[in-house]
Amino acid sequence: MPRKGQRLKTRRPNAVKPAGPGKRTGDPLGHLELIAFMEAHFEWMLVAGYSADTVRARRVAIRHFIAWAAERGLSRPTEITKPVLERYQRHLFYYRKPDGRPLTIGSQHSMLTPLKGWFRWMARENHLLFNPASELQLPKLPRHLPRSILSIQEVEAILAEAEPTTPQGVRDRALLETLYSTGLRRTEAAKVKLYDLNLARGLLFVREGKGGRDRVVPVGERALAWLDRYLVEARPQLIAAPHDGLFVTDYGEPVGPNYIAARVKLYMYHAGIAKPGAAHLFRHAMATHMMEAGADIRVLQALLGHAQLNTTEIYTHVSIEHLRAIHAATHPAKLTRPNAEPQPTVPPAEPD
Repeated sequence: MPRKGQRLKTRRPNAVKPAGPGKRTGDPLGHLELIAFMEAHFEWMLVAGYSADTVRARRVAIRHFIAWAAERGLSRPTEITKPVLERYQRHLFYYRKPDGRPLTIGSQHSMLTPLKGWFRWMARENHLLFNPASELQLPKLPRHLPRSILSIQEVEAILAEAEPTTPQGVRDRALLETLYSTGLRRTEAAKVKLYDLNLARGLLFVREGKGGRDRVVPVGERALAWLDRYLVEARPQLIAAPHDGLFVTDYGEPVGPNYIAARVKLYMYHAGIAKPGAAHLFRHAMATHMMEAGADIRVLQALLGHAQLNTTEIYTHVSIEHLRAIHAATHPAKLTRPNAEPQPTVPPAEPD
C-alpha cells in the first residue's frame, strides 16, 4: 500500500536516445564589437586560472547586457557610460519574467557583478580610458535562510523510491545516497571519476569544487555499500564505451548536472514531496541534520567546501530542533509545570 502522498510509478520502456542537435545558426550578436572584447576577457580569465564554470556563468550575464545595449544602438565599449549602466540596472529591477515575477535581488546582483569585472579588465588593458562601472552600486544582497529543508523522514522516503530492481535503480540509489552522505553540489557530483572514490578508506576526492578548490570528504557506510553494489552490478551493464566517469546515464555516458537534478526531482515527485529545489536540497539536509546532531561548524565548513565560515553559519539558524528543546525547557509559559514545588495547604480557621 502506498504511503500518504506517494505517487505510484508506471513502468515505461527505455527511451531511444534522441538525435544530436542540428546545425547551429550564426551568433546574432557576433558582429558587435563588444562581443570581441567579451571573448578576449574570457580568454584572459581562463589563462588566469578561472574555472570554465565561472566563465560560462559570466557569459550568460554579459551577453544579456550586450543584447540589451544593441537594442539601443550601443555596440562599442566607448559608448558604455555610467548612466548607461545605471539605466541597465533599473531595467533589471523592473524586468518581469514570462510568468510575471520580477528578478530576485540575487539574480540582479549576479547579472551586474560580471559587468564590473569586465569593464575593470578593459580599463586595465587600456581598451578604455576609465572604468564606467567603478562607481556602480550593486544591490544589497539579503540574507535568506534556505526556503525548504528536507526532514530525515522525507529523505528516507525519497531514497526508498529508487527501487534496486534494475541497473538504473541501483545507480539512482547510489547517486542519492552519495548526495545525502557527502553534501556534494550537483556540478561536483557530475565531475566525480572512478579513481576519485576510495571504497577501502571511505573517502571521495572532490576535484575543482566551487572556486576551483579541491577537497576530500568522507562517505558514510550505507552510501559506500550502495556504491559498491552499483560498481559491481549496475555500471558494467549501463556503460557504452570505456570512460572514467563514476555515474553514467541510461546511455552509458557520464552524467551532467542537469541529469542529476532531474533524477532527484523525479524521485521527489514519486515520494509526494513538492518542495522547491532538487539536488541542493540533499546538501542542505545533510548539513542541517548533522548540525542538529551536534556536528561542529568548522567540520561542516570543510565538508561543504565553503571558503568563508559565515556561509556555513546559516545552518546554525536553520537547525531549529536544539533551539526548540531549549525553549521548551526554559520558557516559563508552559501548559503544565510538573517540577513545580507543591504549595502548602492552609488549614481552615477554627470557629471562635
